[in-house]
Parts: sequence; C-alpha cells; structure tokens
Amino acid sequence: MINIAKPIISDEEIEAVTEVLKSGMLAQGPKVDEFEKKFAEYSEAKYGIATSSGTTALHTALVAAGVERGDEVITTPFTFAATSNSILYSDATPVYADIDPKTFNLNPEKIEEKITDKTKAIVPVHLYGQPADMDPILEIAEKHDLKVIEDAAQAHGSTYKGKKIGSIGDLGCFSFYPTKNMTTGEGGMVTTNDDDLAEKSAMIRAHGESKRYEQSLLGYNYRMTDIAASIGIVQLKSIDKFNEKRNENAKYLSEGLSDVEGITTPCVDSNVTHVFHQYTIRVSKDRDEFKQFLTDNEIGTGVHYPIVLYKQPYYQNLGITGNCPEAELAANQVISLPVHPSLTTEELDTIIETVKKGSEKLL
Repeated sequence: MINIAKPIISDEEIEAVTEVLKSGMLAQGPKVDEFEKKFAEYSEAKYGIATSSGTTALHTALVAAGVERGDEVITTPFTFAATSNSILYSDATPVYADIDPKTFNLNPEKIEEKITDKTKAIVPVHLYGQPADMDPILEIAEKHDLKVIEDAAQAHGSTYKGKKIGSIGDLGCFSFYPTKNMTTGEGGMVTTNDDDLAEKSAMIRAHGESKRYEQSLLGYNYRMTDIAASIGIVQLKSIDKFNEKRNENAKYLSEGLSDVEGITTPCVDSNVTHVFHQYTIRVSKDRDEFKQFLTDNEIGTGVHYPIVLYKQPYYQNLGITGNCPEAELAANQVISLPVHPSLTTEELDTIIETVKKGSEKLL
C-alpha cells in the first residue's frame, strides 16, 4: 500500500527527545521557548505561542481576539471540524461563506454579504497548503473593524505575495499533528505581530496566569511540552526541504494526470507558494467508487472533506445552517492522493497509472 501520509522521524528527533527525558524538564520549559522563537522567526512573525494542538491554537487565538458569547465568526464550511469547533468553544456562532471552486479556499466575494452587527472575526483556512486570497479579506476586515485569524494548520512555510502565512492576519494558527508538513507528535502554535494579542495568548494557554499563581483572565491548560517542542525544533530544520519535495511530487503528478478524462488536478494561484499538505483532485462522478478502486489497488487516499460543516449532525442539531453550493459540490468530488516527501518515482508512476486505469473504468 502506498500510504496517503508518512511522518518523517530521524535519529536526530529521537536523540532530542531522549535529551529532554534525561533532563527531567518534561513540561513547558526551555525547549518550548526555543521552539516558539525559531518558529516565529521562520514564519516572519514577531511572536510564537506554542500550544497543545492546532485546535487549542485556534481557540486561544479566538479568545485573545475578543470573540465571545453572541459573536459571529465568518469562515469556510469546507475544512476540518476543528476550525468551527473552536468558534463554538468561544461561545460564538460560525457563519459560512462559500469557497472559490479552483482553490477550495474562502471566496472573498462571498464574505461581505455574511457580515452583520454581530460579526467579530474572519477565519480563512489555507486549505491543503494553498494560501487563501488574503488582500481582499484584509480589506473587508479593515472596513468592518474585524479581526482576521489565519487557520494555517496545513500551510507551514507557504507564502502569499511573498509574505509568510501566519504573519499576515492579526493571528495565525498552526498544527503539528503527525500527518502535517512538520510534526511535534501533537501540538500547535499561535503567531502574531501584535504585542497585546501575544501577551493574551500566552496567558490563555496557561490558565490565564500573568505570572506564577496570579490569574488575570480565564485561561486553559493548552501548554506544549518540552518533549514535543524538541521534536519541532529538529523538524523545523527540514520543513523547507520537505515542502520542496512535496511540490516536486505534486508537479510530477499533475503532469502525469493532465490529460486524464474526468480528473481535475490542483490549481495553484500565481500569487502564492503552495506547500501541498494534500494533493487533491476532483473526480467528475462516482467519487466513492473511484476511491474504492484506488484502495483496492493499494493506493492510499483521503477525502478532505466529505461533509460540509453545516451539514454535520451536531451542527444541524444546533440549528446552524449554510448555503454554499461550491463547497457542497467539492465535498462530493474531491480525493486526496499521496504527495508526501517519502514517495519514490516508482510509487508516483504507480499512482498515475492506477488513476488512469480507474478513469478508464469508472469515468
């Protein structure tokens, strides 16, 4: 089986973890501080605030931005549930704008019609590793005095018009889950250039403490461990190499699949650097049968994501609704193929040939 994802862990990560274990400092400590500084520098942000996951990074950022009960937050329905769940954790309501069918990202032209006097923030998701169109989003936010929180969980190292993702909005949020472009096992990071937002984020992730045992606001235990941070420090050294290989693999796949009937390969916006967390194609029909064909032929796949968020049972039970036809169409058509850095040319050729056979049989 050619796996859809494969974390790369070397002896250096193992040695770094061993060093931390031997030190006795296992919780948040000097390694977290080092990782925060290095990741912030890499992301061209002034501050990095490490958290226990990408989801807790999102919740931390939303609370730091002042999102609270009764507020609305505009985001995309075509993403992982964590984006919207973090809005619910903040006692706010997610409001969904439709996506651009080419990039799968939030369509700026669909945002303004969703703004009400309850709107507090916009959360664009840089889906699959391709940045959302940030300039018009920032213009809308400035016009309506809204915060912009980048969900960069899949976009480590990507750029928009030469600027690193995570340094463009008021806050950025990253995930270091094992399948991401770099990992800490589990973990997340909030990035920001704002002194006040950085201070609030740091307090929120550590029980609201402004200093030891002095609680200034309601916070949570969202801290990263030094064990996780030690892995992140090593992984950060290789992230550009990992991303470069992902781009090479994506280009190879797109060239090989360019003339396959019933398949649409990923579109890359000319203003961005895509880091291909996922290589996601559209299938014109019979997506689930096509996916099963690939599985039967030992090609790992993923469907990211099969249900738009406002159609999730829990969200429907809350009375949350949406009308995003492009997102719904994408949810019925997308399949992600392996693109990770460990793939060989032989494996890429196997993926291409298997997709071609599936197209001939099913599409």
